[in-house]
Amino acid sequence: MTYETLLNEAYEKGLIVKEKPLISCDGRIKGNRIAIRQDIGTSSKKACVLAEELAHHELTVGNIVYLSDMDQLRQEHKARVKAYEKLLSVAQICEAAAKGYTQPHEMAEYLDVDEEFLREYLVYQGILDVSL
Repeated sequence: MTYETLLNEAYEKGLIVKEKPLISCDGRIKGNRIAIRQDIGTSSKKACVLAEELAHHELTVGNIVYLSDMDQLRQEHKARVKAYEKLLSVAQICEAAAKGYTQPHEMAEYLDVDEEFLREYLVYQGILDVSL
């Protein structure tokens, strides 16, 4: 799913997405406004950030800035998992691997997602060892 597709989804949900000079994070949502850090270098990384912010819109409540709070950590985790499910699947990972894209950077490029996001997904699915 491309950044442009996610922008359209946000628009259809009545959300306003703007790229802003954020300092402490890649994305934020407040009410019906989503801010994406404007100096993110790739549209695939922006898509990963926007997918998570859309998940926050659907799933979470309140201000999630103190990740030392267990409830806020749970909400953050739920949004991340929903973003994973929106952008990736085990079937896509298998397809990429079958086509020879076995290194994370190659697979991320093939799947059009950010490499860090892909690595976190692979750890979440138990496909990639956490110690790597």
